[in-house]
Amino acid sequence: MLYGKRIRLRGNERSDLPKFVEWLNDPQVRHYLSMSMPISQVSEEQWFENMLKRPSEEQSLGIEIKEGDGWRLIGNCELFDIKWRARSAEVGLFIGDRSFWNQGYGTEVMRLLLRHGFGTLNLNRIFLHVDPENVGGIRAYQKAGFIQEARLRESVFRDGKYCDDLIMSVLRSEWTPEK
Repeated sequence: MLYGKRIRLRGNERSDLPKFVEWLNDPQVRHYLSMSMPISQVSEEQWFENMLKRPSEEQSLGIEIKEGDGWRLIGNCELFDIKWRARSAEVGLFIGDRSFWNQGYGTEVMRLLLRHGFGTLNLNRIFLHVDPENVGGIRAYQKAGFIQEARLRESVFRDGKYCDDLIMSVLRSEWTPEK
C-alpha cells in the first residue's frame, strides 16, 4: 500500500467492482473520463480480469480515505502505458464518490503517484490527458506540479461536438518530493 496524509492507495479487489459500476454509471463522474457509455457489471469484471494480466506496476489502485477505525473507497487511479526505455508513463484517476470532490483528494492522489513513479519506479516523465473544461482536475494537477505542454485541438468528440484535449506532465527534474 502507498500512504499519503489522508489517503492510501491499495490494490483493487473484485469486491470493489459494484462500487466502480455505480460510480462509472453516474454521468457526472463519467463526463471527463475517456468513456462515453454506461457500463455493466459484466464489462467491469472483464476490465478487472484484463487489468490483472498487466504488469503489477500498471495495475490500478483503489483510493481510500481514513474513516473512523477503517478505510472508505472513494475512487481509482493508475500509472499505465509505461515505456521503460523512455522512463515515461501516463497517469489517470477519478474520485467516484462525488461527496469527496473539491476537497484536495485528487491533488493528494497525484502527489502520491508522482512520489511512487519517480521515487520507486525511477520514471523520468509522468503525463496525463485532461479536458480543458475540467477546471477542478486541472487545478488539482497544477497543485501537484503538472504543467500544460500541449493542446490537441478538436481531438475528442464528446456531447455532439469536437473538444480540445490538454496534455500535462511533470518531469523528474521538476518534481519536488514532499517532506
